[in-house]
Order: sequence, then C-alpha cells, then structure tokens
Amino acid sequence: MKNGKICVGITHGDINGVGYEVILKIFSEPTMLELCTPVIYGSPKVATYHRKAMELTTNFVTIQDAKEMVDGRLNLVDCIVDEVKIDFGQPTEESGKAALLALEKAMADYKKGLFDVLVTAPINKSAIQSDAFRFPGHTEYIQARVGEGQEALMILMNDVMRIALVTTHLPIRDIASAITKEAIMNKIRIFYETLRKDFNVSKPRIAVLALNPHAGDNGLLGSEEQDIIIPAMQEMEAEGIMCFGPYAADGFFGNKTYEYFDGVLAMYHDQGLAPFKALAMESGVNYTAGLPIVRTSPDHGTAYDIAGQGKADEASMRQAIYTALDIYRNRQRYEEAYANPLQKLYHDRRDDSDKLKLNTAEE
Repeated sequence: MKNGKICVGITHGDINGVGYEVILKIFSEPTMLELCTPVIYGSPKVATYHRKAMELTTNFVTIQDAKEMVDGRLNLVDCIVDEVKIDFGQPTEESGKAALLALEKAMADYKKGLFDVLVTAPINKSAIQSDAFRFPGHTEYIQARVGEGQEALMILMNDVMRIALVTTHLPIRDIASAITKEAIMNKIRIFYETLRKDFNVSKPRIAVLALNPHAGDNGLLGSEEQDIIIPAMQEMEAEGIMCFGPYAADGFFGNKTYEYFDGVLAMYHDQGLAPFKALAMESGVNYTAGLPIVRTSPDHGTAYDIAGQGKADEASMRQAIYTALDIYRNRQRYEEAYANPLQKLYHDRRDDSDKLKLNTAEE
C-alpha cells in the first residue's frame, strides 16, 4: 500500500485491442486516483499512440521501476525496449510479445511486494504463445508463476451471480474425462473458502450444474450425474459444505434459480460463461480465486472489431478494479477476525459435570 491506498498493478494486454482505451478512460476520472494508486505495466509510446488515436486526454507519468510510483498519478512502468508496430484489430507476433513482457514484469514486481492486486487487460491467447508462455490463458499462467502450489479457480461474477468452473480452457471432446469426483470436490472446497474469505459469506450456498442435458435424465442421457457429481456433492455435505443440485443448466438460468445461491459451479467453460455474459456482459468480472494474489480482469476480450475507434465500454474494466480492491479489503478483515481464535472448548469425559473447559491439556 502507498499512503494508505491499495496499489493496483495493471497489465496493458494486447496492444492492438481495447486495453489502453478502457484503462485511459477509467483514469480520466480523478476520483479513481483517490481510491487506489495505479501502476500500468506497458509502454509509454504505445499508450501515447492510443491516447492520440482516440483523442483521450488522460495524463500518466512514466517510471522505470514500480518503486518510483507516485500517489495521485497514473503511473506507467516502461516494459518494452524495442519499437513495436501497432495494428489495431489484428493479432500479431509483436502484440503477443508486448503483452507477455508486461505480464512477466508484473509477476516479478508482485513477488517483490511492489503492488497489492493485479488487474489484467485482455490478451489474445494465440498471439501470446511462445517458449515463455505455453498456457491456455491468464489463469493458468498466473497459477504457475505466483500460485505457490495452490490451485486456481476461475470465477465470473457481478452483483447478481458468481459462476465458478470445474474445467476451464479445454476442448469439448476432453471435458467429460476431466469431470472427476476429485476435481469437483476440490473446486467446491476452493469455491467455499473463497466465498467465505474473499466475499464475506459466512455460510455459502453453492449450486452445482449437471454435465448432461436434463441432468442426465436418470442415466438416459449420461451417467456422470449419478456416478460422479452426486457422490462428490454428498461428500462435501458431509464436510459441512452446503451444495445443491445437480441442476440442468438451461432451466437453472432460464428460471433465474441462480438468485437463490451465493455461487454456481459449472462443469465447463461455455456452460457457465455463455449465460453469464448474455446476462452481465457490461458489468462482469473475471476473478482468479484460490491463489495468494488477487487478480481480476474484465469479462470481455480484446474486442478487435472496435479497437482504435473509441467505442469500447470501460464499465467491466472499472468493475474489475473495484472488485480487486473489495476482495483485498475482505481478505484483510477475514485475517484480522481469525488472527486470534478463541481456544477450543471441550467436555472432560472424566467429569460428570456439564462445565466446558478450555482445551489447554492438548500437550
């Protein structure tokens, strides 16, 4: 933190997309600089090019190291030494390399404790591939770089719902084999703890979606519900985690059943994200849960079709920043609340009285 404000690291994403546009639009508002201290990982030349192309007036200060960030200003760490060509709306090798350089620098600085939360502008998953980036997306990359051995959980969220995924960036043909009892249980546990620690939900209620149409129709359309999903849920309930379902996805979203739950666990990417984005595209946020780092991003992509035209809506990016700040504070409150738990109480079985005794004898 700097002067009591949370420091937000922001990677510029694909330089041929709308990343700089939404970032510069957001920080044209002075109130944003009162909420946090932002530091962009990118290129001042590229930022200036975008600013001029869309006639934006947002000012920023160029720094060579995040240690130099100035409170009350939009800071930009120069991560790119070579000249890069900007070609709005086109994925290129240069745009992918520029996105990766920003990410790598941000990861290094996070490990040094130079910022508190990370917000990532959209990348092109194909353009960024290289010897240094062999991942399906941001989620897997960040888990590998700063996950400290913990497993990430992708959550798409807004004020109405939170949708987590058992599998993320997998081809459809590989999904069924990846849906195992252990995988579901692991994701439910992470989701449960995330809802408690990051969202301050004391006793989360989690809805679980089915894999097959009509929840398998008692085995007629698939047996995964009976053989895998329901047994996983039963074990979670035995651990004290409230989960319900499995629900057929079409009826679940069509009837707005999600309104009755704190979180929804979908089996695969499009099962959860397609309805979510249809309902919440402008306000949605992608949150990488389960890791030490707080990382969010807008729920849209590079938006090549409108890049460089000044048409991009910055609402999702703004909400991503707000969400990162909220989660960071929620984690602090949770840690403070549970920093000094009361000693465990127990009944002494050798004593017929009903008096509770402090558990001081566990030596």
